[in-house]
Amino acid sequence: MDATGAPTGSVGLVKAQYFTFARDMPFALESGASLGPVTVAYETYGALNADRSNAILICHALSGGAHAAGFHSAQDEQPGWWDECIGPGKAFDTNRYFVICSNVLGSCYGSTGPSSINPATGSPYALHFPVVTVGDMVRAQIKVIDHLGIDRLLCVAGGSMGGMQVLEWAAHYPARLYAAIPVATTAQHSPMLIAFSEVGRQAIYADPSWQHGDYYTGGRRPDAGLAVARMVGHITYLSEESMHQKFGRKLRNLEQYGYEFQTEFEIESYLKYNGDKFTRRFDANSYLYVTKAMDYFDLSQPTGSLAAAFVNSVDLKYLVISFTSDWLYPSYHSKRLVTALHAVGADVTYLDLQSSWGHDAFLLEVETMTNLLESFLDRIAREAQVALPASVESTTTRLESGFA
Repeated sequence: MDATGAPTGSVGLVKAQYFTFARDMPFALESGASLGPVTVAYETYGALNADRSNAILICHALSGGAHAAGFHSAQDEQPGWWDECIGPGKAFDTNRYFVICSNVLGSCYGSTGPSSINPATGSPYALHFPVVTVGDMVRAQIKVIDHLGIDRLLCVAGGSMGGMQVLEWAAHYPARLYAAIPVATTAQHSPMLIAFSEVGRQAIYADPSWQHGDYYTGGRRPDAGLAVARMVGHITYLSEESMHQKFGRKLRNLEQYGYEFQTEFEIESYLKYNGDKFTRRFDANSYLYVTKAMDYFDLSQPTGSLAAAFVNSVDLKYLVISFTSDWLYPSYHSKRLVTALHAVGADVTYLDLQSSWGHDAFLLEVETMTNLLESFLDRIAREAQVALPASVESTTTRLESGFA
């Protein structure tokens, strides 16, 4: 434990921050609609160096948020969602880098979304919130980066939907970053992925408490529908091998079948627990909006060529990572991306990692991910001639002088 009571290697206690823009001029969305004012929640870890060249943006997945590392209070049982990779001496080393994570537009963790108050009515937006895209999410992130006074990010990194945001940054804003790390992701959803998204949305629509999105003041929320949506989604994050290893056909608190329609198998209990738990932290309407944004994402448009999306991004450095057991975004999605990047002459390192954890491997294969990310970041930091933050430089000087 460190002086704050946080585990050693943690960034310790952190605080959510908020930036609001589009107060006077509405934020134009890709759909043609507009939105304003817009608030984006974000957190930062580490310190900016003198020339602001050591900033790394972490992009979160569907149900994630800005809280990527550390603890909000000493009572927190769990740290941020990627705490094992962000902190002093970790993959995203906060002794060296200034790490930023923001909550996407349309979510429910502090950024403007369907549960936010519509200033025109004084009530939650609900389905009056305009449909947003991954492109809209990234342009909102750029507002935050501008607010922080950062002209160019050293790197943008993220897995799953976070990887989509990374690709959006690389394809459309290459001058704003030096490197990109898309992990376990895709440049476009396949029909199967759209189908899984729609099953989750239909589960929410079918819940009588959903009330076409107007459930915020009624006391009852569409928890049953949202729980089923999460259960379906959670299955896609696992793999058959990991389910065999963790659950098999084991019964829960039973020695033999009950021959009743009840929760009997361990895997059933696990999915039900995770579905119910999800309803206590996520908003059903946000689930609809964010999954729709993922389905709309397609970097091959409007030309029909994925390579064409990266013609202006040839100077970026890429680390593309996929996992052999990921059947949500199978490795061929990443291989297709790598082929497109090679076609335009980009500098690409691609690794298809052996893992039994399925899509969730980017969160669970911590040691492997740490080694890969650390090595890649070391390389690009050297090439970009990134200096240490002043606080770290002074510490290093004291240590070398024997005064610390």
